Amino acid sequence: MNFKTPKTPAVYVKDKSFRLAAVDPDDITPFKYGPDDKQEASPRLLVLRKRLSELQELLYAEHTRSLLIVLQAMDTGGKDGAIGNLLTGVNPAGVRVASFKAPSVTELNHDFLWRVHPQVPEKGHIGVFNRSHYEDVVITRVHGLIDERTCKQRYRDINNFEEMLTNNGTTVLKFFLHISKEEQAERLQARLDDPSKTWKFDPNDLKERAHWAEYQQAYEEAFQHCSSGDAPWFVIPANQKWARDLAITEIVVAALEDMNPKPPKVKFDPKKIVIE
Repeated sequence: MNFKTPKTPAVYVKDKSFRLAAVDPDDITPFKYGPDDKQEASPRLLVLRKRLSELQELLYAEHTRSLLIVLQAMDTGGKDGAIGNLLTGVNPAGVRVASFKAPSVTELNHDFLWRVHPQVPEKGHIGVFNRSHYEDVVITRVHGLIDERTCKQRYRDINNFEEMLTNNGTTVLKFFLHISKEEQAERLQARLDDPSKTWKFDPNDLKERAHWAEYQQAYEEAFQHCSSGDAPWFVIPANQKWARDLAITEIVVAALEDMNPKPPKVKFDPKKIVIE
């Protein structure tokens, strides 16, 4: 993928020199519009949504390629909110969202990519992974379920898998929604304080929070090993939700513009059709 990345706070992971700690979760550069950044950025987001809807229709009509969007984040990182924002205004008939929870017994009896491949978007569609195959090199690493040798083999398997997808017409974009530990604490507390959102709180999130440093390292290493020109990782500063949403939408629209989908040529002359 050689599209020109638009100016956003997003950090494109280019190589193994990448350091997650160097990315400021509060960064909104260059989205500095004025005293009220969020409201002043809204017109730009509306323009992008309209263009995304147009490009999705063309992709669906073309029916030869697809787009896969992968979202990863720490708990409360905003995956659901980001998906809801990104897909606002698109035709649901051309979109498929897949969520990956803890693997079932059946899934564990197969290779770790077995459950992932059937969820890849079909031709003409946009697919979104809410969590993904990267869980198998992150949470498994943090909790000691795989050793370093197995982890490195999985990196190679993931790279081969994503290369195969791109070779078959699927553009792959991967986003990590990067929040600070302090922001996570505020969001967890907000769920406890708001009765309408308490259902979102999971006590197990606190157990995972205790492994914050280990998760940061596991994600960093996954990005270092599995970001390529054809399947890039973008780290999105996500403390500010509006900037997160705008950055993701900018990049997705730019990627679709680069794909330049076109409707198929009709096999008849529209001028000779008479509708009585």
